[in-house]
Amino acid sequence: MRTIESLGSLSEKTVIVRCDLNVPLSDGVITDDGRIRASLATITELREAGAKIVLISHLGRPKGEPEERFSLRPVATRMAELLGAPVQFVAETVGEIAAAAVAALAPGDAVLLENLRFNAGETSKDDAERAAFAQQLAAFGDAFVSDGFGVVHRRQASVYDLAKLLPSAAGRLVAAELEVLKRLTESAERPYAVVLGGSKVSDKLGVISHLLERVDTLLIGGGMLFTFLAAQGFKVGASLLEVDQLDTVRGYLQTAAERGVQIVLPSDVVVAEAFAADAAHEVVPADSIESSTFGANGLGLDIGPESALAFATVIAESQTVFWNGPMGVFEMPAFANGTRTVAEALTKTAGFTVVGGGDSAAAVRALGFADDQFGHISTGGGASLEFLEGKQLPGLEVLA
Repeated sequence: MRTIESLGSLSEKTVIVRCDLNVPLSDGVITDDGRIRASLATITELREAGAKIVLISHLGRPKGEPEERFSLRPVATRMAELLGAPVQFVAETVGEIAAAAVAALAPGDAVLLENLRFNAGETSKDDAERAAFAQQLAAFGDAFVSDGFGVVHRRQASVYDLAKLLPSAAGRLVAAELEVLKRLTESAERPYAVVLGGSKVSDKLGVISHLLERVDTLLIGGGMLFTFLAAQGFKVGASLLEVDQLDTVRGYLQTAAERGVQIVLPSDVVVAEAFAADAAHEVVPADSIESSTFGANGLGLDIGPESALAFATVIAESQTVFWNGPMGVFEMPAFANGTRTVAEALTKTAGFTVVGGGDSAAAVRALGFADDQFGHISTGGGASLEFLEGKQLPGLEVLA
């Protein structure tokens, strides 16, 4: 894969950098700036090389037209604070205003253009429409650096088509993410444990199948655990359940047994009366969820304390741990213990630990953990999972 060195001297060159600045916002305030921080290494290197930097990114899922709630303006403000240097924000992606801002850049300057997805061409399924938008972007630069790992699984204008129009290379973030993921799939030290959570089994089908060939232990928490319990014949009350995945899960259980992979399911669960932060709740055995006070109406919202400690023990004994997906509804304090215990266990193990982006990364920060307490916190989300599934990622292929 081509890296920044392949582009030669970038002094006084205009470099377009595709970042992933898709940060969570609440009333216009950034609640987790991890993705902005992750982009700084490449931006700083380009500034020091004397490049003129044009930053592009998406935020949220606008429908191909401007929506103020998805503006990147707050991101430009926060990036400037973290960078310790001005980052000019331009309220359009392509057009005369954007062109003038880019033309006015001096070496070391950076400008952030408005949300790519305000333009229908960015995510279009029509190759010609996508290519036309990429051509407009390409007109701004002399070279292209792809540094948004969270989007390299998308065949989108700023990820795939733009890379074909200019001399292109992977940024430091993309290179680092790829190195970690190759380590997880090709050279992981054993024992190797994978902790999977989140709401749905269906979101993790491919990664479970692929990892069953590579890991020693698979620990299952989050909403997806109830489909595993139901597949074993246990009742799960009103907990999240994907009935259409029961046969698939039974297949996983059988495959794991045949391969000698241990699948660890919770032995206890925190069951609540309702999906609410102040809901009445209690801990019950995982194989008798409907024995709770709430009967068949009870909702499982976290793994129990006994299970959390059991998960922590497996993590402590592992040399490689990959974690993707919270163990419960961590946003509500009453249902955050499982996620907190898993996160804390990762910080204490001597092995190589990877937090798999998305909700997991948000969870560890929300619960007060620092990024440097883990071996690696991925910005990849869906891209990381697709890589671990063994899929080809268009945004990486185009940089080969």
